[in-house]
Amino acid sequence: MANDSSAFLDSLVRLIVETSTNLPPDVRAAMKRATGRELPTSKSAQALSIIDTNIQMAAVDEGAICQDTGMPTFFIHTPVGFNQIELKKQIRTAVELATRKGKLRPNSVDSLSGKNSGNNLGPGTPVVHFEQWENTEEVEIKLLLKGGGCENKNIQYSLPAELPGLGKAGRDLEGVRKCILHAVWQAQGQGCAPGALGVCIGGDRTSGYEAAKEQLLRSLDDTNPDPRLAALEQYVLDKANTLGIGAMGFGGGVSLIGCKITAQNRLPASFFVSVAYDCWAFRRLGVVLDARTGQIRRWLYKEGAEAYAHPEMPDISAALKDAVRLTTPLREEDVRRLKVGDMVLLSGVMYTGRDAVHAHLMQHPPPVDLHGAALYHCGPVALKQGEGWSIAAAGPTTSSREEPYQADVLRNYGVRAVIGKGGMGERTLKALQECGAVYLNAVGGAAQFYARAIRRVRGVHWLEFGVPEAMWELEVEGFPAVVTMDAHGDSLHAVVERQSAASLHELQDVALAGAKG
Repeated sequence: MANDSSAFLDSLVRLIVETSTNLPPDVRAAMKRATGRELPTSKSAQALSIIDTNIQMAAVDEGAICQDTGMPTFFIHTPVGFNQIELKKQIRTAVELATRKGKLRPNSVDSLSGKNSGNNLGPGTPVVHFEQWENTEEVEIKLLLKGGGCENKNIQYSLPAELPGLGKAGRDLEGVRKCILHAVWQAQGQGCAPGALGVCIGGDRTSGYEAAKEQLLRSLDDTNPDPRLAALEQYVLDKANTLGIGAMGFGGGVSLIGCKITAQNRLPASFFVSVAYDCWAFRRLGVVLDARTGQIRRWLYKEGAEAYAHPEMPDISAALKDAVRLTTPLREEDVRRLKVGDMVLLSGVMYTGRDAVHAHLMQHPPPVDLHGAALYHCGPVALKQGEGWSIAAAGPTTSSREEPYQADVLRNYGVRAVIGKGGMGERTLKALQECGAVYLNAVGGAAQFYARAIRRVRGVHWLEFGVPEAMWELEVEGFPAVVTMDAHGDSLHAVVERQSAASLHELQDVALAGAKG
């Protein structure tokens, strides 16, 4: 590594910014195919049109595709004798700089105190994997930005096992198939479907998860060199897209855009199947650097990028033409008229509240009047500008984490609309019905699209929780979301989960019939 490491630092910052803001061509192509398979008038098609718009906005404005920029994870190959210690220092500096620029959200939280470091640095953050290779001239760096919502949908199976809807999964290829299909089903819309899977068959509990995540470094359009695994990948992709989960879990024809599988040897006593679930905002890029100067020699995963060099914004007016326009504070009678499936365009004042806010509200009153309010499950990317703030990215977070608190918040403080993604449970549904409130599902990952609906930041409360966890007071106009849980006791999430479970069970019946035949 050269004594002057500024070129390495510049190249690393460019890699982080590009990964956060510009979706790779293989993922864009997969999403385009997904859009073509949905009925134009369906909720999944509406969600995909917003996603497409968001992708274009992020690339043009160099803004974070999703506000949850995840745990920065670097996979690096260096020549023998290369100074890996110095390169790791440069990576940490680059991560801090990118965070300061708003290209990464400050996501590193002390697990004991709950304090956010504010710069994405801390024990275990970022994650850096080094390997040596025999190439003496080049350093290869691949970066994966995988958000917390899809990270929470990772799952590991220990075979043999009994799987809901699929029955017994044994220590064989059929058992592995069942595990992977169950992994897709259990993610529903919480992992921002349509998603992609990295899978490892075998290994131990630690190595299996690591190898599964490394499968996400493969291009979505490659072919597994092992014909057995290639056939399994295609099988999973085909069958997963018969489950009817669809974009955001709204129901539809495409639930998965990729499945990449590897296998490792295992101990006789253990048989693990490890699944790393990634969302549609599949942020993964790489660079090859000159090992001496640090200059970028070439980009990885950029093949076909010229097709997206001059993006055109999709016209989503058709998706919004029948939307119900509401302004906060919301009236109970207006909210009770809403039904599952209605598109809403919300204007007025909106408050954000994630895990820390909800937990705090159990013991402390809110700093603002929440009667008639819309409470947004969102941890934005916020930038200080003089005495004020601007919002650089603001998509929804997974709402299920707030299930232990939401019913009490609705009853105690008069909230009329809860906005998030992935839906909530029976306790919240009952409270919505009782209080005359609704759950609005925004499109997960569409951080630039929703940031455009924010006209200004009116204030921020409880900033001591950290930027993502603070309560932000936002003035919005024309903020679109779909009613997926209403005040009549209906839930689209429950319907899609039930119907997709039936489809999952049908796959089990087909497999059994094939085995008997």
